[in-house]
Amino acid sequence: MSDEFELDTDDLTRRMEGAMGSLRTEFASLRTGRASGSMLEPIMVDAYGAMTPINQVGTVNVPEPRMVTINVWDKSLVGKVEKAIRESGLGINPQLNGTIIMLPIPELNEERRRELSKVAGQYAEHARVAIRNVRRDSMDQIKKHKDDMSEDDAKLWESEVQELTDSYIKKVDAALENKQEEIMQV
Repeated sequence: MSDEFELDTDDLTRRMEGAMGSLRTEFASLRTGRASGSMLEPIMVDAYGAMTPINQVGTVNVPEPRMVTINVWDKSLVGKVEKAIRESGLGINPQLNGTIIMLPIPELNEERRRELSKVAGQYAEHARVAIRNVRRDSMDQIKKHKDDMSEDDAKLWESEVQELTDSYIKKVDAALENKQEEIMQV
């Protein structure tokens, strides 16, 4: 037993925090009845032969609570940006005005709120899976080094990893609950 096993809990926390950050970004893209430039972040446009974020082909503005505008810099990309928005599943119908694309945000009906709530649930499940994958990697690391440590140490590390996992799963559940409440708000 020459070198003591040490699990990198900072790395574990960083990776789980990464899953939470990704969840926050996905939640920001879910519209809740009011306009937000962040709702367009996940949309990619086929520009110049590469998939490009929408904010890199034009200026995204929110001039009023129920309107988002995109001032596309290159006139040849207007059609591609419009197509990307239509195919994004946001349920927004873009309106063209030269190089400016206007996105009126319609009121959410009950059915659409339920759909968005389900999508939020799917995003949360993806985050939970990512967190569990980090947990599995750590548990595998502990198992690999079980010969180098006492049974008590192994149990201690495993319980520490499990506690961290449980705390992040609770954070995901709380974030989902908040987002679903926000979506269902009329």
